This record gives sequence, structure tokens and C-alpha cells, in this order.
Amino acid sequence: MNQAEFFTISDLAREFDVTLRTIRFYEEQGLIEPQRDGRQRLFTRRDRARLKLILRGKRIGLSLAEIREIIDMYQLARDEATQSQKLLDLLQARRRQLEEQRRDIDAVLDEIGTLEAHCRKVIASDGAAA
Repeated sequence: MNQAEFFTISDLAREFDVTLRTIRFYEEQGLIEPQRDGRQRLFTRRDRARLKLILRGKRIGLSLAEIREIIDMYQLARDEATQSQKLLDLLQARRRQLEEQRRDIDAVLDEIGTLEAHCRKVIASDGAAA
């Protein structure tokens, strides 16, 4: 076994700035499948690429089920256009969700601004009366 072709769990944790527990969790979920050399996990370039996809998917808010679907599709399908369309559909749905959350946050911030202005007005009028 050529060690240069493999990464340890510590190598990947350091490279992607995640905990060993995070990588073990993705392994338990079947998203990555390292080889074993005794008790040591040995990750291939494929595992590394999959971990990179998992972390990217998590960063943009995809669920593990959605990430698994994308990874499995890339593993099984030969049609890159179909894969890309599925990913595009997921990304567009995530964008819509985030834009809706942004509108909700903007509405809450506007309400907070209104309440802050009211509080300042009450404080100023009480200060002037005293």
C-alpha cells in the first residue's frame, strides 16, 4: 500500500479544519468509506473529494440526505447534465429558502427599529418632564 495515496483522519481534519468526530460521523453515515490498516483509517483521494463535497453542502445549508443524493448520483450516473440539473434544483430551492429568511429577518429588524424609536421617544419625553 503506497502511503502517499492515502490520508489519515488527522490529515483531513487539519486540512478541512473539522474535528475527528465530524469525520467519524460522516463515516458512520456512510458518506465516506475509508480503508482500514489495523485500527487506522486510511482515506483515499475519492474520500477526500467526498468530504470536500459534504462540507461544501453543509456550508450552504443542504441536509445530509440531499448531500448523500448528490454524492450517490455522481457515483452511479454517467450523465453529467442530469447530475448538474439535480444540483441546480437543490441550489435554487436553497436560494429561495434563504431569500425568504432574509425577508423575514428584514421585517424583524424593521420592527425592532420601530420599537427602539418608540423607546427613545419615551425616554426623551420622560427626561424632559423630569
